[in-house]
This record gives sequence, C-alpha cells and structure tokens, in this order.
Amino acid sequence: MYVAETKLRVRYAETDQMGYVYYGNYATYYEIGRVEALRDLGFSYKALETEAGVMMPVLELHVQYKAPALYDDELRLQISVPEMPQTRMRFEYKLYNAAGKLLNEGYTTLAFVNKSSGRPCRVPEELKQVLLPYFK
Repeated sequence: MYVAETKLRVRYAETDQMGYVYYGNYATYYEIGRVEALRDLGFSYKALETEAGVMMPVLELHVQYKAPALYDDELRLQISVPEMPQTRMRFEYKLYNAAGKLLNEGYTTLAFVNKSSGRPCRVPEELKQVLLPYFK
C-alpha cells in the first residue's frame, strides 16, 4: 500500500456562513492530495495526459464527515492507494486538524481512459512501475 501526506490551510473563501469549510471543498482537498501523492512518487498528472494520452476521470466520490474544519486551520491529509491499479485506481483519504483529530475520511475511484478514443484502458506502465515497490 502506498501512503503519502500533504498539508493544507483553510482559506476564508473555502468557508460557509457558519465558519465551517463548505462541504463541497473537501473534493478539492482530495484532488490536491492525490495529485501531490503522485508527484511525491515522481509522477505527473499533467504528463499522464499530455505525454501518455491517458485521462483519469473520477467515477466515484465518498466522504464521511466527522467534525468541521474551520477558517485558518492547518490540515493534514493522508492519502493511500490500497491496491495496485488495473483499469481503475482507488485513493483513500483521512483528513486531520493540527490537534490530530480526524475530521473526515473518504475515497475516490478514478478510471484510466485513453484520451484519443475515450475508451477505458489499463494503468499506464510508467505509473505501474513507480507504484510496484509498494505492493510487493
């Protein structure tokens, strides 16, 4: 299993009238997390699309809210890839505040899609190779 972490800070524009992070913004936090998790492996989402010709649309998003994040909170997002991807890739998330309290957890499932044909495809070999050491 591959595990990575990234830090975020809640900006004022991300909060609602109650001062809580607006629920829809957690999807953006998750996206930031998965892009940075792959970047930590030396793998680029941008290169995946521009060089490998593969897109990764989100098929599924699930979030379970436990406690709110507030304006100016420093957040720690733990991202894990629990299994070697084939034609889909699952990312799991746990979001904590600075005190270590679990605020929410969730997952996304993304598909690998050939940019030219729009058809599903297998995990690109470059991505498979950087993930392989975590699944032996």
